[in-house]
Amino acid sequence: MSEMQSDPNTTENGNLKQAVIAALKSCYDPEIPVDIYELGLIYEVDIRPENVVYLKMTLTSPMCPVAEILPVEVQEKVAAVPDVTKCELDLVWDPPWDMEMMSEAAKLELNF
Repeated sequence: MSEMQSDPNTTENGNLKQAVIAALKSCYDPEIPVDIYELGLIYEVDIRPENVVYLKMTLTSPMCPVAEILPVEVQEKVAAVPDVTKCELDLVWDPPWDMEMMSEAAKLELNF
């Protein structure tokens, strides 16, 4: 493949990844008025073969009141993205989330 041509699979995966990120941005921790992507709760978004989406995410704390429901909501919203065949989600606590993981936009929104 020449340098001028792009790999169609990379382009398709890039578009799918953007659609997945858009779905993630529709999920909110109900206690914080910023979406979970900008909040820095999503550590990894990987588009795997056959459009299986792998997510690694955390919550603001292990005692988060939505620990039971937010990961399920995230998984359902990502699985509903057109062309996604499956969403695999790992909820992790290491590294622990802290405010430095927020995007600049989230920090501005929350006046940090």
